[in-house]
Amino acid sequence: MELCSSAPPTTSFYFNKSCLLSQPISSISFSKFFTPINKGFNSLRISRASRQFSHSSRNFSIFARSAAAPAAAEEAVKEPLPADLIVEETQEPNCRIRLSVEVPSIICEDCHKRVINEFMKKAKVPGFRPGKKVPESILVSYIGKDGVQKSIVESILKRTLPHAMSSVDGRALKDSIRITSTFAEMEKTYSSLKVLRYELVVDVAPEVKWVPEDGYKNLKIVVELDSEIDAKTAAERELRQRYKSLSTMRIVTDRGLQIGDVAVLDISATTSEQDGSEVKNVPAAESKGFHFDTEDGDRVIPGFLDSIIGMRGGETKSFPLVFPESWKQDDLRGLPCQFTVDCKELFYRELPEMNDAIADKLIPGCTTIEQVKESLLERCLELEQTAKDQATDNAILDELRKMVQVEIPQTLFEEQGRQLYGGRLLQIQANMKLNEEQLATLSGPTAVREYLENQRENIENIIKQNLAVGDIFKRENLQFSTDELVKEVESSVSEFKKHNQEYDEESIQEQVQEILEGAKVLEWLRENADIEYVTK
Repeated sequence: MELCSSAPPTTSFYFNKSCLLSQPISSISFSKFFTPINKGFNSLRISRASRQFSHSSRNFSIFARSAAAPAAAEEAVKEPLPADLIVEETQEPNCRIRLSVEVPSIICEDCHKRVINEFMKKAKVPGFRPGKKVPESILVSYIGKDGVQKSIVESILKRTLPHAMSSVDGRALKDSIRITSTFAEMEKTYSSLKVLRYELVVDVAPEVKWVPEDGYKNLKIVVELDSEIDAKTAAERELRQRYKSLSTMRIVTDRGLQIGDVAVLDISATTSEQDGSEVKNVPAAESKGFHFDTEDGDRVIPGFLDSIIGMRGGETKSFPLVFPESWKQDDLRGLPCQFTVDCKELFYRELPEMNDAIADKLIPGCTTIEQVKESLLERCLELEQTAKDQATDNAILDELRKMVQVEIPQTLFEEQGRQLYGGRLLQIQANMKLNEEQLATLSGPTAVREYLENQRENIENIIKQNLAVGDIFKRENLQFSTDELVKEVESSVSEFKKHNQEYDEESIQEQVQEILEGAKVLEWLRENADIEYVTK
């Protein structure tokens, strides 16, 4: 999957093109992105921190390591040059460096000789025996002047790029190099001056600045917990739900709706301007055949339950209500609506007696109601702790994001956005089973660009968190054991084998390492932070 600069490619030479040409954001390539590595990554069972860092298959530590990873142009052996290049470095926004390179004529002439010699070895010029030296003018005439010149320019680029990149060795982000000069411009300069000039841009690893300095060492965090995660309340609610599942539903015929009943409702809603004009339906507040359990009255708009209590089957009732400002759907907050409710049917529950005889039906293996209650409470305590830890980690990461100042290279932005968007498409595909046409639309250039722009703030916030965590791991010299790494890699590999999927063990190891690093940082921060818990 390739997502790079939206600028069109400006070069077209033939050596190692993939690492130097910046392709436009044209599409999502599923064959490259949707590899089994995500499954193994998400299946790791190492610590609660993994929940924080599993949103992307490349996380905070990859940003730190990618600076040290040699770019493709740097991987080439630096052949000695007969003279020094003239390289001018210009710092640009978002950790981008522009390098203006001039290759002296002596280097160009040396590359010229090499290209001619190679052609002489391989070209079969009529009238000359193989291996026989061919006059250069005849050779150029036979091959074509344009072809020879293109080959010379390519040779100069291939030989000089590693030297031109010397000033950013160890800082350049992988796959971020892009030559911005057009091939035609380079050919023209070489043809007229016998020197070569070209420009390239490269993203370098960002520097993380803490405000205040070392502020992460004195974190003060207020963690808001949802009242619904309270273990005792959740256990009681779960027991009630399981108990109700054993009931037999009977139709109510001789009375109106009471607490404990279930009503089948058709609900419509309208809203209008203050002067009563322009009455409009509110589809988000409407429902057909809605099975409403009156014991869940706290989960509907305030006043709704009180307004329908006493309704009989077949009755219709209309009443006004206003959605509270705290309503979960943004577009409904504070909206006044006129509700019309048709009560289609009413049911009451016929419940068995709550005693030890039904314990096994509530939780298989339990013999008493007390055992059922203890088992449910134990499970809910685990869930409560998990939710508490998750909320704590979220609060810590959010605070870290606010404390760091960092320029975000476009390479990292697009990489993170690509991973998030790819994960989103995976989820959509799993839930909806998209056909090829739908998949092509969602993975096309328009959808990709819209996602990156719409989610820019979210993407940048994630990168800031990741960079902050990676910086803390380095600053505090945190470590994890080799045994932990080996164990989790083996666990992930076993998941792939279990599902008969291909995998790249090196990629798995990299991802496991990132998760372990994140877990260590969050563990260190929880131990050193001042954390206060409040209930919403």
